[in-house]
Amino acid sequence: QVQLVESGGGSVQPGGSLRLSCRVSGHTYMSWAMAWFRQAAGKKREGVASIDNDDVATYPDSVKGRFTISKDNKNNILYLQMNNLKPEDTAMYYCAAERWCSGGHCYEIDFTHWGQGTQVTVSS
Repeated sequence: QVQLVESGGGSVQPGGSLRLSCRVSGHTYMSWAMAWFRQAAGKKREGVASIDNDDVATYPDSVKGRFTISKDNKNNILYLQMNNLKPEDTAMYYCAAERWCSGGHCYEIDFTHWGQGTQVTVSS
C-alpha cells in the first residue's frame, strides 16, 4: 500500500514562493502517476499539477507558468514548486498517486491514494 506524506506548507506573502514535498513510501511507486490537488475552504477540490507514467507533466491554466511538479526518484519524493503565489492559491494541498495514467492531464482523473495534506496560506 503506497503511503504519501506531505510537508512544506506555510504562510507566505503574495508574490512569494513555497516548495511542497511528498514523501512516497517506496521506490516502486515513483513510476506511478502522481499529482497535486488543492481544496480551499468551501470549494471543490481541484488538480493543480500531475506527472503521468511517462513523466509528462501537465498543469491547468490557473497555475501554468507558476507551479512546477517534479520527482526525486533517488529519494522517493514528489515536489511542487510554487512561485508568484496569489491569495487565491490559499488551500490545503494534497499529493496523490494512481497506478496508471498516461497522456497527460492526469489531474483530471480520480486518484486512489492520498496524503494527509499541508496548508498553504497566501496573505499580506
